[in-house]
Amino acid sequence: MNDEARKLPLSLVDLLLDAVLLVDAAGRVVYVNAACERIFGYAPDEIIGRSMIDLVAPEDRDRTLEEARIVMTGQPRIGFENRYVRKDGSLVPIMWSARWSEADQLRIGVARDITERKQAEELQAATYAVSEAAHDAVDLTSLFREIDQIIEKLVPLAGLAVATCTPGTNELTLSYERNLPELPSDMQTTFLKRYCSEAVLNGRPRTLSDDELLATRPGKAAAKADQPYLVMPLIDQKEAVGALILKSRHGAGYSQKDRELLQFVSAQIATAIKRRQLTEKLMQSARYDDLTGLPNRRLLYDRIRSALARSRGRGTRMAVLFIDIDGLKQVNDSLGHATGDKLLTTVAQRLKECLREEDTVARLGGDEFVVLVEDLGTPQHAVAIADKLRSAIGEPVDVDKTALKAAASIGTAVYPEHGVEPEQLLRHADAAMYLDKKAKAGETSWDR
Repeated sequence: MNDEARKLPLSLVDLLLDAVLLVDAAGRVVYVNAACERIFGYAPDEIIGRSMIDLVAPEDRDRTLEEARIVMTGQPRIGFENRYVRKDGSLVPIMWSARWSEADQLRIGVARDITERKQAEELQAATYAVSEAAHDAVDLTSLFREIDQIIEKLVPLAGLAVATCTPGTNELTLSYERNLPELPSDMQTTFLKRYCSEAVLNGRPRTLSDDELLATRPGKAAAKADQPYLVMPLIDQKEAVGALILKSRHGAGYSQKDRELLQFVSAQIATAIKRRQLTEKLMQSARYDDLTGLPNRRLLYDRIRSALARSRGRGTRMAVLFIDIDGLKQVNDSLGHATGDKLLTTVAQRLKECLREEDTVARLGGDEFVVLVEDLGTPQHAVAIADKLRSAIGEPVDVDKTALKAAASIGTAVYPEHGVEPEQLLRHADAAMYLDKKAKAGETSWDR
């Protein structure tokens, strides 16, 4: 330490919460106050004499040297930010005020630890990013991918998985996974029940080691070791949404600071997942029938339009079949609407089983279904399909130990013979269905 440094009122400087450092023209530290040890982790005798730049995070060294050069030209600097590597290897963000003393050939710097401010900024940015992701994501998988990227910027993340709760049961399903040990599907269930459900039910994070994770496999036993995995429960307004499973890049796992950060972010993620699930449920309801899960009228029209465009382009036929379940009102009136609903869901399943995966079965509401079949060979093939569907619908349906036999009236329309627009084809098929129903007038439409 030179004479000028010894003239400083050291007892007062040591009371400062900010670190004060004197650095000579060669870039070596000649003096530090007491706060330096708290901020950087080094005792004074461990830092004095060292090159200041050696303590700077490697990614920040070039711009730090440029900043020092500017200060040494006589320009005081306020508010420069960079990161230093603490003695324990962690990074600490610093904001500097510095000036150059030409007479003393010393650079005087005051360093403020801005960890709390950076954490607040990170939390604010993460909250905004999660909210944006929930709004922009087209589905839950894309939301989870965005969340993965957001968390990777906050903590040392080597891998991540998301488990979501099934509404009403709180059973967990692995919905997203990146870079975690691969578990067979039967072992996933054990892992989710053993570790993730525990965290969700208790509402508290759960750490585990590689050995504990792999102990899910048969013949494996858990052993005490580093615990790089952290299971964070996802809770939204006291409702379980799921769990985050994170693997740290550091074997020892996540620090208390990391956990506090993740605790806050997890609450935002839980809200985002819940919002996305609600959006998907509303979208599902807008395009699919609540009872049968089949496409509804709106989605059917979209698919007919698309099918017509493909048929025009390929020069092929397509068919629309209009199906009416005869006597459903009698079933509802005599056996109850629950029985009628069971009959409808069974019919819906049978229709799907009779057709190819690329064909469409839709429910228009009540007792009306529509089938869309592309790449039809001849108009007679539509009649054969109708006969097949009619036969399947006529098979007995077991409802509460009561065997019901349903019947159906079916009308067909073929593109291009019966129309070239969705409305034309549906009208023709509907009219044909009524002719079929009229031909069966007086027949029993259902039996038990």
